[in-house]
Amino acid sequence: MSAERLTAHVAEWVCAQAAAPLPAEVEHHVKRLVLDHLAGVIAGATTPVSRAVAAHARESYGGDGATGIGAGRLSALGAALVNGTAAHGLEVDDGYTPGSVHPSAVALPAVLAAAQQAGAGPARTLTASAVALELTCRLAAAGHPATWRNHFHNTPLAGVVASAAGVAGLLGLDSGQVKDALGIAGSHAGGLFEFLGQSAEVKRVHPGKAARDGIASAQLAAAGVTGPHTVLEGTHGYFAAFAREEWSPETVRDGLGSRWTLLDTYVKPYPSCRHLHGPIDAALALRERHGLTAADVTSAHVGTYTVATHHSHTEVDSLLDAQMSIPYAVAVAVERGRVALTEFDDEARGDAEVRRLTRAVTVEVDQHAQDVYPKARPATVTLTLRDGRTVTETVEQPYGEPANPMSDESLAGKFHALVDPLLGAQASAGLVDAVWRLDDLGFLARADELLRAAV
Repeated sequence: MSAERLTAHVAEWVCAQAAAPLPAEVEHHVKRLVLDHLAGVIAGATTPVSRAVAAHARESYGGDGATGIGAGRLSALGAALVNGTAAHGLEVDDGYTPGSVHPSAVALPAVLAAAQQAGAGPARTLTASAVALELTCRLAAAGHPATWRNHFHNTPLAGVVASAAGVAGLLGLDSGQVKDALGIAGSHAGGLFEFLGQSAEVKRVHPGKAARDGIASAQLAAAGVTGPHTVLEGTHGYFAAFAREEWSPETVRDGLGSRWTLLDTYVKPYPSCRHLHGPIDAALALRERHGLTAADVTSAHVGTYTVATHHSHTEVDSLLDAQMSIPYAVAVAVERGRVALTEFDDEARGDAEVRRLTRAVTVEVDQHAQDVYPKARPATVTLTLRDGRTVTETVEQPYGEPANPMSDESLAGKFHALVDPLLGAQASAGLVDAVWRLDDLGFLARADELLRAAV
């Protein structure tokens, strides 16, 4: 399919969808993602990076149009920066496997903050959220893995353009202005992968920056600033710059408006990079089946797809390093029998058996896994035991993927696991109920009030 008029096609869909009701299953799934996102933002707001960003936002983005959770009232730009950073702060945010992207961490902070500032109602907000989420998935998948090979982090890269579209629809811009917003957002797109293995916390800020810039792009378009109307398909445009010749216009265009890609997003059961989840599932299964701990294992081998093998570092002196390391994830899963936030803290990372086994894990490309990625995320874990035996487990799709999903009840359970230690079970239950009802956006201010009182 030709890439001709791709930007125009997207802009026309944004305008049409802004005036149309969402299918019931899409509306429900967006609420699921809002609930999961809120849990991540509340928990992530307590990290040092989130606190630093919140302090910066209070100084630089004054206003009272929107809520930065843990930071109070700010401008919409400031709230998006704060909430997007917190959403990605603990690696608990949802994702879309074919695009290797975290849609909600950018799309929702942008749309929710803009909706608060504009006084938008719940139906309009949910529709704009769906637009931003859908385009984040499609734009990321259209360029992946070429964008990854070219060293870009897909979440801010695709997310800034998609969030600009969502906010433009929320604000009621016409198709020409939406094209301007997309064009402006294209000049904001970026986010380098050089953070990997360096404990460089700028990764946490990527979604917040993109959410902030998505709002700014739509607002600038509304104010009359113009952008290139061929930003997606143009000779010097988004895909030419970031994916070169390796991208698919069909992935963006095919079924847009009739088939909702966002329904295929996953929810994370473990607070780590998604590439670690297949190995974690396999390691936990082996531990349970054979009654193992790390002391029983001399070494381990993980076979998986190429992108995941880049997460093979064995030195994990920081939270981020541990959350990005397959060897550490396998070791701590075998030793502890669960993988929650406590499995990435200083005590867990300092455990002598965990550190020993981490250094004894090798990660290599498995051809089957490579052949099916990114449609699936297979991983095979083989443990060599002290008695000479080897035991093996293969996971084709990690827990939380659409083919292996978390139920609404499990999702609420994840919310309580992340938020109860901070706010208490009763307050958490109130927030869960407010999101499922989504009568308004008052849950954002309530979460901020509760968190600031607690910490």
